[in-house]
Amino acid sequence: MNDSQYHQLVDDMFIQLEEALDACEVDIDYESAEGILTLEFLNRTKIILNKQAPLHQLWVATKYNGHHFNFEDGVWIDERTGVEFWSFIDEAATKQAEQTVKLS
Repeated sequence: MNDSQYHQLVDDMFIQLEEALDACEVDIDYESAEGILTLEFLNRTKIILNKQAPLHQLWVATKYNGHHFNFEDGVWIDERTGVEFWSFIDEAATKQAEQTVKLS
């Protein structure tokens, strides 16, 4: 994948995530700026997603730990756990919101 394709893939995923947050019944604020998407929960915890362009990765920091995602076979996969991004973000957001969150 080249840099342009990488940026388009992450930008598209951020847009999907923002649309899912807008439709979500759980109150989660978000802000997007310069390749960083920050989700803030009512309890003031955050999940921060950011581009790592030199590595063509998506990095996600939660209250509990950090994850590095690689684009493989059409999906973003956590390089450490092998979990697909949308499954991961549902679980991470649920944990931090302290209620069920479904963004996928």
